[in-house]
Amino acid sequence: MPSAEETIVYEDRPDVRPTRRDPVAASGSELIGGPAGRWALRAPGGRLTPVRVVSLVAIGMFALGMVQKMPCYNWAWFRGANSQYTHACYSDIPHLYVGRGFSEGLIPYVDRLPGDMAFLEYPVLTGLFMQIAAWLDLSGGPIQEQQQTYWMINAGMLMICAAVVAVCVTRTHRHRPWDALLVALAPAFALTATINWDLLAVALTAAAMLMWSRGRSVAFGVLIGLATAAKLYPVLLLAPLFLLCWRSGKWREFATATFAAASTWLLVNLPVMLLAPEGWRKFYTFSQERQVDFGSVWLILNQRFSAAIEPETANNYAMLLMVLIFAGMAALTLYAPRRPRFAQLAFLIVAAFILTNKVYSPQYVLWLIPLAALARPRWRDFLIWQVCEVMYFLGIWMYLAYTTGEKHQGLPAEGYHVAIALHLLGTLYLCAVVVRDILMPDRDVVRQDGSDDPSGGVLDGADDVFAPGRKDNPPHHPATAARTQWGTAARSAEEEPADRPPSGGRP
Repeated sequence: MPSAEETIVYEDRPDVRPTRRDPVAASGSELIGGPAGRWALRAPGGRLTPVRVVSLVAIGMFALGMVQKMPCYNWAWFRGANSQYTHACYSDIPHLYVGRGFSEGLIPYVDRLPGDMAFLEYPVLTGLFMQIAAWLDLSGGPIQEQQQTYWMINAGMLMICAAVVAVCVTRTHRHRPWDALLVALAPAFALTATINWDLLAVALTAAAMLMWSRGRSVAFGVLIGLATAAKLYPVLLLAPLFLLCWRSGKWREFATATFAAASTWLLVNLPVMLLAPEGWRKFYTFSQERQVDFGSVWLILNQRFSAAIEPETANNYAMLLMVLIFAGMAALTLYAPRRPRFAQLAFLIVAAFILTNKVYSPQYVLWLIPLAALARPRWRDFLIWQVCEVMYFLGIWMYLAYTTGEKHQGLPAEGYHVAIALHLLGTLYLCAVVVRDILMPDRDVVRQDGSDDPSGGVLDGADDVFAPGRKDNPPHHPATAARTQWGTAARSAEEEPADRPPSGGRP
């Protein structure tokens, strides 16, 4: 069986249709008439191209998420804390409009805030996003009306971010555009999109992944720098990139991307660092000093076993675990029978950060959804994980309803711990499946048509320079070796006929 560097890349291969390969996708397509037939495809110039369909679906699901927030928009955000939890429609956006001084015209990072939070506790690009929305809020009416308008403006801006995510994921894997429907139809995506401003960083990260898949390392670095200026997690993608470039010897591209990311981050942050250093530091000091909080395994240890884990202790343990996980990823990358795909390792490193962090807000699932769609585009596994995340989404609000309401109606601590465990187990399950795909690359659905790493850019089809484990680990698994023929024109039995017209129609 040929290795990755011997794989032939067919630029003219037809797009993969999940309804012809994935049983769950095929079953789901019955809602719209079943899988498309062999000739039921439009020409490339047709209107219903994959990117347009996925974008429209993503916008439609985002709109449904906005509708889900309507009980809060109309009254629950403003009439007692408990009702916004019982309706599971909480959002930080209207509350921080008042709580962080935007309603009073205070300047983020510069003007000191009243209360315990002296300055805005978000990275500078997110702070700019929040400030632009405040400038656009020209309602001038009662404070409740201003909060409603501010949330609606932010929702419109975040909808643009959601569309960007959909477009980027659709185009990252050239011959698998329909995998982006996993993102567009993800229930957790719709439910959490307007809780906070995380979609800004998610959109920038998705755009960075697209740029890297096209071999544009400078653009990738610039976008990662911008994304890190909006949220901390995108910088983690440089870690798996380091490992992959180590195995392939692509040091120049890695150095270019890293320099571009660091320069961009510094360029964005430097004005605030110089003009308002205390306000700029608040995000980083708050992250260090924050107590063990919702959704983390550390909270279970605190509440279940009275461990009383201090923030510094949780930080140290989380850092140690991340170092150990990175060491494991290094061994996996260098000794895997084939070089892992970039999306697979990107998903694993961000998932590791989420699993070890001392807080897990429900909107953090947005960080993983695009990466999961690229790393493991299989509907069954994706939906198992999404069910766990939706259960956690409901669990945290029911727990807050129980702890804030006088009647204690909701989910007690024990039930909330079950919800946290579901989130942790669901994420670990998806991680395990991705690791299995790396160790048994014949089970990786992305590679079953002979592809190497569609999101890898310069890594796609590159030679292995340092891979000490390749000789000892044949690049196949006995159970599936006969199913996939790497780098040949042969098609597996699961694939559609090769003589059909170019794709562009229904999945």
